[in-house]
Amino acid sequence: MILKRISVLNYKNIAQAELSLSPKMNCFIGHNGEGKTNFLDAVYFLSFCKSATNSIDSQNIRHGEEFFMLQGEYERESGDVEEIYCGLKRRQKKRFKRNKKEYQRLSEHIGLVPVVLVSPADADLILGGSEERRRFMDLVIVQYDHEYLEALVRYNKALQQRNVLLKQEDEPDEDLMCLWEDVMAQEGEKIYRKRSAYVEEFIPVFQEFYKRISQDKEQVGLNYVSHGQRGNLLEVIRRDRAKDRIMGYSLHGIHKDDLEMMLGGFPIKREGSQGQNKTCLIALKLAQFDFLRRTGSRTTPLLLLDDIFDKLDADRVEQIVRLVSSEQFGQIFVTDTNRDHLDRILEKTDKDYKLFYVENGEIRP
Repeated sequence: MILKRISVLNYKNIAQAELSLSPKMNCFIGHNGEGKTNFLDAVYFLSFCKSATNSIDSQNIRHGEEFFMLQGEYERESGDVEEIYCGLKRRQKKRFKRNKKEYQRLSEHIGLVPVVLVSPADADLILGGSEERRRFMDLVIVQYDHEYLEALVRYNKALQQRNVLLKQEDEPDEDLMCLWEDVMAQEGEKIYRKRSAYVEEFIPVFQEFYKRISQDKEQVGLNYVSHGQRGNLLEVIRRDRAKDRIMGYSLHGIHKDDLEMMLGGFPIKREGSQGQNKTCLIALKLAQFDFLRRTGSRTTPLLLLDDIFDKLDADRVEQIVRLVSSEQFGQIFVTDTNRDHLDRILEKTDKDYKLFYVENGEIRP
């Protein structure tokens, strides 16, 4: 999938931008805070129906304005054109259209335009809580498996309803509690199986990317940890209901899953240097890209690289440049404050490219 043209109006600090894009490499240069990341976020929004950085849609409207609008013209490998539109007015419902036809459910759009974003915020994958790592798994799987997305929605609804019952002062209705626990167990088993299969296939791809970037200097691994591994999930959920009542929320279920990241057999959170952590994160995201490219619709995702070279030594930068310049990757969007990094990428590739300057929300060739 290629993003040929994009229109951005009143999105974050971007007042207006109309860009024709290269089918291969698109580079955005500018100082921090000028709007480079905001532009990539607009591309991300058109794929996921939400921002990567701000979950409150109305807060993405430019200050002093009443609405934002995003519109992208995409071209499939077959040559077919897809027009995606998103508009949001303050205090109104977000509208998403595909080829001028409005979606009834936004979940129908997820996966049409697969995207992988690599950004400084990825540090939370290592340093943050388990919810960040669950989100990492979910963002991949929902782009090629709509059954997984539906199971996730049903599980989260059941979890929310069970937690409401747990917080009640009076003893909750037994039949209602059992109903929501049954839904959690049924949908949770589906989610657990799909996450397990994904991680098993993902690990060797991730390890190979890390090996190439680090030039085989360190060994990394991933461990999937889930309450689904403890036996029958319904029994696991019900086992400590009395303790759940005391706490006021559900202590067991796949909403507690984690993905442990290891360096040399130890948690990378504890052992990794800044450069090793950054290498791990980039390897994770490039493996995510490769996995999506080979799975589901087999559409090559868009790759968004936001300021990825910071805290990396010259050798690792060189390896990343070689990787993203290869035929393995399709359309790429890369931002940096350092023109030298972008020039090195462009020197390594014979692909078509466009270079844009970003200043105070204005984007120009």
